[in-house]
Amino acid sequence: MSDITPQTLGQAQDICYRPVSVTILLPAFNEEVALPLTLSCIQQALATADFDYEILVVDDGSQDDTAAVARAAGTRVISHPYNKGNGAAVKTGLRNARGEVTVLLDADGQHDPADIRRLVEQIGLYDLVVGARDVMSYQLWYRRLVNSVYNLFASYITGVPIPDLTSGFRAVRTTQARQFLYLLPNTFSYPTTMTIAFLRAGYSVGFVPITTSPRVGGDSKIRIFSDGARFLTILFKIATLFSPLKVFLPLSLAFLVTGAAYGAHQLILFHKFRNMATVLLVFGISLFALGLISEQIALLRFQHTE
Repeated sequence: MSDITPQTLGQAQDICYRPVSVTILLPAFNEEVALPLTLSCIQQALATADFDYEILVVDDGSQDDTAAVARAAGTRVISHPYNKGNGAAVKTGLRNARGEVTVLLDADGQHDPADIRRLVEQIGLYDLVVGARDVMSYQLWYRRLVNSVYNLFASYITGVPIPDLTSGFRAVRTTQARQFLYLLPNTFSYPTTMTIAFLRAGYSVGFVPITTSPRVGGDSKIRIFSDGARFLTILFKIATLFSPLKVFLPLSLAFLVTGAAYGAHQLILFHKFRNMATVLLVFGISLFALGLISEQIALLRFQHTE
């Protein structure tokens, strides 16, 4: 007779979990060209789905007929009075989502709606499931390079291999996503914050390989230099927010090693321990102490996370 404990029973029930209702959330800004095809493809892909679903379009202050097009397709629409940003639209959608699970995807036709069910099927085993883009999904080499840097840095911060940090195509338990709304920025970088927040909170995050297509109706709204610099800045903010010791510790070690080496060099050659060496060592120790304090403060953020 096999041993069945309450813990193993709970894990088995969680893995077998299937959502009853799903919200398909599309943040949209000036997407009247791409939206009809995207909505039609979603409806076709979920025609035989074994869960109830709603499509929620958050019109982020569009200057075209995005909202009208979405309503004509029979979808639920929430409109911002002005453009607030992609992340702000996502936060509005998560606050108003009716489904147990929310699937986030772009309204510009880049994501294949057929992958929605693949992501939703993994909820239960994972709390957040991210559609990880393959190499063929990046049309421009520098986008692939920049995303690789982001992935490596985020993997270092979390201690978990992250194949795609910035993918906006993801499925998440709605109640858990709402716990981190106050942390999500109003810009395109909300996927970065959400992924790292879930990992640092101890939630399970899975990655499902996907392939994306070129967007419909114009160029991407993300600008490689301005938004890339913003992404990098946010990465460092997130690092100090969630894993400060992994930022402060390398800096501390750099100052300590430099100070010790410089002090030893001066002591051997001139028989004097220079003030600069002392400053470097004290600064290194101070950074380490600051990192420890910051780490304790960061842990308090997840004290009430369920």
